[in-house]
Amino acid sequence: MNNQTSAVVGFLGLGVMGREMARNLAQAGFTVRAFDIVPGAGDALRPFGVEIVDDIPAAVSDADIVISMLPDTPQVDDIVQGPDGLLANPPRGKLYVDMSTIAPEATRRLSQQLAAVGVTMLDAPVSGGPVGAKNATLTIMVGGEADGFARANPFLRAMGTTLNHVGASGAGQTVKLCNQLICGINIQAICEALALARAWGIDLAQMREVLLGGSAASWMLDKLGVAMIEGDASAGFRIDLMMKDLRLVLEAAQKHPVPLPATALVATQYQNAQAYGEGANGNQALFKVYDRLTGQQTAATN
Repeated sequence: MNNQTSAVVGFLGLGVMGREMARNLAQAGFTVRAFDIVPGAGDALRPFGVEIVDDIPAAVSDADIVISMLPDTPQVDDIVQGPDGLLANPPRGKLYVDMSTIAPEATRRLSQQLAAVGVTMLDAPVSGGPVGAKNATLTIMVGGEADGFARANPFLRAMGTTLNHVGASGAGQTVKLCNQLICGINIQAICEALALARAWGIDLAQMREVLLGGSAASWMLDKLGVAMIEGDASAGFRIDLMMKDLRLVLEAAQKHPVPLPATALVATQYQNAQAYGEGANGNQALFKVYDRLTGQQTAATN
């Protein structure tokens, strides 16, 4: 639709990821009306042409598509089922894309409820973190009707470079949880390798370079390894959010059931980090758990 550039996007949720995604939609030429419950969350978007509104109805009522990027299942429940939500205020375009990471069962339930008022819901969680959101290079895994995916595609392409329709409602969330399972276990594996090497006096920066040239190479080792070694805990994707995702993974596994012993173990390490007040730190700060377990620290964290 090259009339797409006149299309209206109602965007709900202007956190670290949502702000960048809404900005990219506006820079792609769409009219973006955005809302967040936190006052001032969207102020930085005004220079990019994003209209910040005061409530959900103002964001969604005239929208061709509604997109949400929220922390967890209860928040998505609220924007669908609340008194000002999408069930009470169906968007003009009858299309809703939730890009949060929430429970697959909740997605299916909400999709059925919205279908009753004529709204197609897609679940389209993302991978790529804040950097991917900023650069519009997110990987987006989509569940729901194929027709809805086709309609949403031009908007999704303003935010990501890898789009895949992976199945029916809830499938996108299931694939995202599998992604988080692998990421969490990979992060813990890197922490364990660094802790072992440190105990033996190995130069960790050199080891990282060596490992990146072999079969142990991974995105996590490449992108987070330096921060782990240097003791940089600055937030990208926060420990609190990864713990939420691992909780969703374990809840999904209980329903079939599927044993996930490695995921259960890494979840306890994330809980350790939270217990020490590190939930707002970035994922790489999981290495601080190993500082405590081993009684050692890298030189940069002393």
